[in-house]
Amino acid sequence: MTARKSEKDNAGKAAKYVYDFSEGRADMKSLLGGKGANLAEMTGLGLPVPPGFTITTEACRYYSAHGEYPPGLKEEIDEHLAGLEKRMGKKLGDDNDPLLVSVRSGAAISMPGMMDTVLNLGLNDRSVQGLIKQTGDPRFAYDAYRRFIQMFASIVMEVDRDHFERALSELKDARKVRLDVELEAKDWQELVKRFKAIVRREAGRDFPSNPREQLDLAIKAVFRSWMNPRAIIYRRTYDIPDDLGTAVNVQSMVFGNKGEDSATGVCFTRDPNTGEKRKFGEYLTNAQGEDVVAGIRTPKGLDEMRKEHPSLYRELTAIMDKLERHYRDMQDIEFTMEQGKLYMLQTRTGKRSAAAAVRIAVEMAKEGLISKEEAVGRVQPDQLDLLLHPRLDPGAKYQVAATGLPASPGAAVGAVVFDADTAKERGERGEKVILVRWETTPDDMHGIVKAQGILTSRGGMTSHAAVVARGMGKPCVCGAEDVKIDLSARCCEIDGKVIREGDPITIDGTTGRIILKAEKLIEPSLDDPYLKQLLAWADGIRRLKVRTNADTPEDAKRARKFGAEGIGLCRIEHMLITEPGLSIIRRFILAERRKEQEEALAELLPLLREDFAGILKAMNGLPVTIRLLDPPLHEFLPKLLDLRLEMLVKHIEGDRAGYEESERLYRKVEEEHEQNPMLGLRGCRLGIVYPGVTQVQVRAIIEAACELKKQGKNPIPEIMVPLVAFRSELAAEKKKIMAEARRVMKEQGVEVPLMVGTMIELPRAALTAGEIAAEAEFFSFGTNDLTQTTLGFSRDDAGRFIRYYLEKGLLERDPFESLDTEGVGRLVRMAAEEGRARRPRLKLGICGEHGGDPRSIHFCHRVGLDYVSCSPFRVPVARLAAAHAQLGEVEDATK
Repeated sequence: MTARKSEKDNAGKAAKYVYDFSEGRADMKSLLGGKGANLAEMTGLGLPVPPGFTITTEACRYYSAHGEYPPGLKEEIDEHLAGLEKRMGKKLGDDNDPLLVSVRSGAAISMPGMMDTVLNLGLNDRSVQGLIKQTGDPRFAYDAYRRFIQMFASIVMEVDRDHFERALSELKDARKVRLDVELEAKDWQELVKRFKAIVRREAGRDFPSNPREQLDLAIKAVFRSWMNPRAIIYRRTYDIPDDLGTAVNVQSMVFGNKGEDSATGVCFTRDPNTGEKRKFGEYLTNAQGEDVVAGIRTPKGLDEMRKEHPSLYRELTAIMDKLERHYRDMQDIEFTMEQGKLYMLQTRTGKRSAAAAVRIAVEMAKEGLISKEEAVGRVQPDQLDLLLHPRLDPGAKYQVAATGLPASPGAAVGAVVFDADTAKERGERGEKVILVRWETTPDDMHGIVKAQGILTSRGGMTSHAAVVARGMGKPCVCGAEDVKIDLSARCCEIDGKVIREGDPITIDGTTGRIILKAEKLIEPSLDDPYLKQLLAWADGIRRLKVRTNADTPEDAKRARKFGAEGIGLCRIEHMLITEPGLSIIRRFILAERRKEQEEALAELLPLLREDFAGILKAMNGLPVTIRLLDPPLHEFLPKLLDLRLEMLVKHIEGDRAGYEESERLYRKVEEEHEQNPMLGLRGCRLGIVYPGVTQVQVRAIIEAACELKKQGKNPIPEIMVPLVAFRSELAAEKKKIMAEARRVMKEQGVEVPLMVGTMIELPRAALTAGEIAAEAEFFSFGTNDLTQTTLGFSRDDAGRFIRYYLEKGLLERDPFESLDTEGVGRLVRMAAEEGRARRPRLKLGICGEHGGDPRSIHFCHRVGLDYVSCSPFRVPVARLAAAHAQLGEVEDATK
């Protein structure tokens, strides 16, 4: 969407950039942002929402493009501000009874904490006196004023927030108090003076005293915050477009810091951590909203509210129930109580852990609140990936050093780091780190993304760290007060032990436990009844089958437990990279006479047969696609550098016989060396040049299948010929395959079903798919190599520049992680169409890493593939993604 170029809309009317809360609706999120649309919806529901107005995302897009307000916006703001003043019976900045407002961001897609907010706007030296007259509470008034100066100066005027924090700490030290609430009115008044001096020194100008100027500056700062670094990182992490822009909400202030009968809090209609159907939340008395999410004070739970403020609790929980029924989803709600009166400041669909997402979706469907199809659509495939990560063994005993709040489930192991920059730097080097902080802020986002988990010594279950970690599926322990951090010394103390930066720890976000060493994590399972139910519903929706890539019986068994419907790729070479297979295949490669080659292949036969039998048995009754030997032979040989070093050592030791043997091996390896091995003697070319290689593999497969058949099993082997470019290559290999297979079946006296197909991984194969389909009974798209050969990107070397391409916007996403649908995808679509035109019942699948990527799975569904194949742990993800693809097709058809 581009910035508005004209101040007229399509109908020729003047553009409307500002909407009163009474004018909007929940379905106007793209225009009003999520926060503005929901404030309008709650206003329409008759809930106690402080009045205000919303400046649209269109205005933000215009400002981003032109660096100024769109024509007419300032006048609209003036008009709506006057209306708000009339409704409230107060004027912005008045010195008798001032109106104060908050200025908050609100994008169409929730980005909690990533953009800016200014509270208490409208205060100056005159209006603070009006606030004292209005409330009779000078301590409250000056507390509100110092908060406003600090927030406005750091966000709008870009004064480092640490200057204000240091001034506050110095004042508390001088007064010999620990908590903010222990300071008196004269202390806050003194701090206001110090804060204004900081602004003058750091910003080079006085703090603005004109409330209308304050408002314009704050609105523009919120517009600019759409493009701040943490917001950009968040959008990249969650694949949110950069051109949406943010709305700005201007809302009359209510105060949770007017004494012990005032409070502010955050609540969820269900537990965002577990999904349990129970009211969940936290609040602070005599506090403002940022105190809760910042984690500076440890908040109280809603159970304590029931005791301290029973009428407020009943009113709040009734509203929570109403909002969940209205939105038909778990809600994240911000509220404030001002001197005993409740106000709703925000509601939005709540961020939740992966486990909670599954449970909430299933239980809401069973409650009749949503349909089964909606339940499946509510859980994103990548959330399942988070559920299938390792965890601590619940039956094991651990030496727990400290415990905090279990803020986001799952376990993580890593080296301790104490700041986001270090977390990012070490994480990008492939190191596993745990980010340890007093509390996190939105500015830590780049480090949180790279960390395995987060540990904070302050904050509660609704603090910034907890909310962001849950949304990202990262383990998090918050409020671990026994963690004493000394940032200057780059260490912390836990349970009397000093933990230095780089030391390993383990955190368990499910229980809050902290363990001062690297613990072994165990593999996940699909035992959760809610997950089983959700996947069963997904299986009933999807058309695409889901197979797995598995090279061992153990992988095959695991994948079958995860719901795999066969094997889409079994790689023979993985059976040859360990002993005794490695020594045998090396003897074959280095043999100088045909007889030596035949002897090596004969020795290889029983090893291959045993492995194939185990895999076919594990997948009994399901198809198993076995790819014939594919990699270049040099991959099975020692590296030339290693052999040179070996020769040098033997020369120094005087081992003449050993030296000569190493030299002979070196010459042979050098003969096999290729300048571009990925395009050299590999794939079907191996079988064509060395016919015995194909025959021994086929014999091993069919003998294994025949033996299982005799045992009453139902093996379904499929043999795939790799790296085919010409129909003639496949025809030659297929002839040998079928001849050897018939020979073995005749010897065994058993018939087994057999299909022969090919992997489409070269552009020429895709372009001539109609010809190749005359020989192939199935195509499996090897999109890893097809991406390499189409883009000219080496999968092993492209990492050096792909990150740069992504940062500069030259690529939207890594083509090895998510299929390039416009280029590589066009070849896939063409090959599928031409292949089926030649052979209508041609089976089509994909077996590259893209087979587990939700975006790529949607594409595979659209082009009519029969199945996708992915690693065992991605099988549940693929099952859900395939259901989403089907639901998307149904939705498109109904539009």
